Amino acid sequence: MPGQLKEVRNRIKSVQSTQQITKAMKMVSAAKLRRAQDAIIQMRPYAKKLQELLSNIVSNSDGDVGMNLAAERPVEKVLLIAITSDRGLAGAFNANIIKLAKATIAEKYGAQHKKGNITFWNIGKKGYEHFTKNNYKTDAAYKDIFLNLTFENVQKAAQAAMKAFEEKQFDVVEIVYSQFKNAATQRFEVERFLPIPKVERKEGDKKADFIFDPSKEELVGELMPKILNTQLYKAVLDSFASEHGARMTAMDKASENANELLRNLKISYNRARQAAITTELTEIVSGAAALQG
Repeated sequence: MPGQLKEVRNRIKSVQSTQQITKAMKMVSAAKLRRAQDAIIQMRPYAKKLQELLSNIVSNSDGDVGMNLAAERPVEKVLLIAITSDRGLAGAFNANIIKLAKATIAEKYGAQHKKGNITFWNIGKKGYEHFTKNNYKTDAAYKDIFLNLTFENVQKAAQAAMKAFEEKQFDVVEIVYSQFKNAATQRFEVERFLPIPKVERKEGDKKADFIFDPSKEELVGELMPKILNTQLYKAVLDSFASEHGARMTAMDKASENANELLRNLKISYNRARQAAITTELTEIVSGAAALQG
């Protein structure tokens, strides 16, 4: 019986130690989430408007000069930029990104995958580790961006993707990421990066009439890379906020589960202790009775 009591006490201490860690991780993620949430909320309207502008310009330009990044061609080689996190303990966050990337390959690029023409650029170590382990073509150049998350570092990845597309190393580039909604909700998305998607127009829609100053070629050549840099940076900020929201929620749930486990362990401990006391009392009473007899 004493051995059983000691075992339960040790389990209670272990759960309490784990709960302290989960509570601390929840607080850290909550602090990081506030900063990440502020950043993406400020960035999103600007990035959305720029993307709409770019798509409208591309949609109203029929084979114009300077539209290399909007050139549609038969899809033979595909680049997927998968944005995961560097660390785990974020619930199903990383697993959902990986699952969506694989589902995208199965649904849209099965033929290219069979030929070995799917390449992953991973932002975040978890995605890189998974896809490398599972024998996908991967590139480690941008996996450590979250160690120093700045616009300049994300811009390097965006510019490299643009250059690779223009040089026809890839025929399509897609971003797989998590769009931040709130701490408990993330929407996992696949977003076309290159070629720049055109706006789908319905019958009767008027063609937008833009006045360009300076020339259209000069303006488009200057705007396109900047808008695409912003698009990728927005996706990275979205994923960063989503990661901390998912981790905060996961650690909150883990702390609640620890409370429930502690409650059950304390009940078990009290029952075992009462049983031990009852046994000792029985032995004392029996001994006293034997002496009196």
